[in-house]
Amino acid sequence: MTSHQTMMIRMFIGRCRRLALGGLTLLAVVSTSVSADAYSLPDMGSSSDSMMTRSAEARLGKLFMRSVRSALPVMDDPLATSYIESLGTALVESDRTAGGSFTFFLIDEPVVNAFAGPGGYIGIYAGLILAAQTESELAAVMAHEIAHVTQRHLMRSFEDQSKLSLPTTALLIAAAILGAQVSPDAGMAAIAGVQAAALQRQINFTRDNEKEADRIGIQTLAGAGHDPFAMAGFFERLAKATRVYESSAPEFLRTHPVTADRIADSLGRAEGFGARQRADSLRFQLTRAKLRERSYRRAEQSVAHFEDTLGGGRFREEIAERYGYALALQRARRFTDAKRESDTLIAAHPSQAEFIVLDAELDLALGKGTEALAHLKQAVSLFPSQWPLRVAYADALMSAGEPARALDELKAVARVRPANALLYEMIVQAATKAGDQADVDRYRAEKLYVEGDLEPAIRQLEMALRRRNVPYHDAAQIQVRLDAWREEGREEKKRGGNPLRAAPLSAR
Repeated sequence: MTSHQTMMIRMFIGRCRRLALGGLTLLAVVSTSVSADAYSLPDMGSSSDSMMTRSAEARLGKLFMRSVRSALPVMDDPLATSYIESLGTALVESDRTAGGSFTFFLIDEPVVNAFAGPGGYIGIYAGLILAAQTESELAAVMAHEIAHVTQRHLMRSFEDQSKLSLPTTALLIAAAILGAQVSPDAGMAAIAGVQAAALQRQINFTRDNEKEADRIGIQTLAGAGHDPFAMAGFFERLAKATRVYESSAPEFLRTHPVTADRIADSLGRAEGFGARQRADSLRFQLTRAKLRERSYRRAEQSVAHFEDTLGGGRFREEIAERYGYALALQRARRFTDAKRESDTLIAAHPSQAEFIVLDAELDLALGKGTEALAHLKQAVSLFPSQWPLRVAYADALMSAGEPARALDELKAVARVRPANALLYEMIVQAATKAGDQADVDRYRAEKLYVEGDLEPAIRQLEMALRRRNVPYHDAAQIQVRLDAWREEGREEKKRGGNPLRAAPLSAR
């Protein structure tokens, strides 16, 4: 790039940092661990479906997530992920305007933050979960983000990007997030090679879209049985924290404060539904305990924290606090002490997936592999819909030197949880150890596709079909998948990689 282009890119990233979003994504930059504005999320304005086909938007989402994964620590913990997915799914189901698919994922960073990208990808930071005093407050942020997606606020951004290719658009979206959240240099790296002139296209965010996301978000909260006042309560509490710590508040918070009018408007809308007291779920408390334990750099610090809170009685839910303590002991390799805590947890809640997985992991660490396998197998048979249990069982089978059985378990999970890059990587590892080269090719292709690499995915599937002794049923499934991907590739080439090229002029 020329020096002029570099300067223009830096100017663009600077705008991203001031606006918390530039170019083509809606992004909530709430704060560091001391302050936040969970609802000043610049958005895109609504748009009709004709702006972009659903399939093109899904492809854009995959490309977007590939960039996010390369720059941000996406947390692949099955138990924490399944919790955030279950909360998000319940909110989506209560939103009558919701359509299409959603993917909820966690970012392992201590900042209070959330963002939504194309294709219904919604990222929730660990710091947000820890900052939320109630499950309804966490749900309020997620409901607001869901509303941005369901109202298609993102799509209008493409009106000004009709000459950009799908990969370039995804890079711009990722650059906006990286530039606003990580650093200007990270944003620069993400958009290297993108024309600087294209980066100057800015979206004028409207207050009406924010109000719409608030309004629909509060309605969604109430419909899912959460406290509709949680949104205003979170606004107000974090706004006060921002004022207290204003000297150290992020630039975004200094230029985009939570306004009294917005808080008042949220309170007024919540009044229409009335107050609803809802106890936090145990899974919410357990997820917070896990994230709290992970937030300490050293295991000794984590152990000391939980010993202090338990000893002083400073906790909301003792069972969750003891879970965090057991995890800290496990990380400190004090397996016998951790097992003692785990036995107490299992006795209190024998069907809780978090406790079953922890107990099995400790049994494995203590050389009790047979017991771990037996307990996990029983848990999987009793709770077949609990996919984290099956993943834990597969891990235990791999540790026991039974990759073929682990492969069967992981493939069973993949049938109900498609489009999961981490799961496909685990399947590839199990298939490699089991000597099943056809499955190696097949699921490596699926991983490539999920990550947005369509052409390499097609080539990988073609290799799978050329393998000898591929069962007829598997070959037929591979062929169907291959035909669909080839058609997708042909359609993309017709548009020249541009998701808007096939859209009618009246939609632009």
